[in-house]
Amino acid sequence: MKRIIGAVDLSPVIQPVLEIINAILWPAIAIVGAIGPIYCIILGIKLAKADEQNSREKAKKDLIGAIVGFLVIFVLIVAMKIAMPILETWVGRRI
Repeated sequence: MKRIIGAVDLSPVIQPVLEIINAILWPAIAIVGAIGPIYCIILGIKLAKADEQNSREKAKKDLIGAIVGFLVIFVLIVAMKIAMPILETWVGRRI
């Protein structure tokens, strides 16, 4: 069974997928880098305008969640950008 799998050339399938992922990463960094802070600013304004204690706490939780989510997504996208050459080399050796 291993000989059959080893004999199949998957590079025509894998290479376009890697190119698409690599092409999407820079725009994804730009979009997250632009929309994330804008959303956090909007939530900060919402927090500043909150009158009641309950709405203030909700706005504070929303802002903290947005900041954490923004940072996690940004770090993962940058990590993927850094890991792409390593993945391409790994896939190239496995084919």
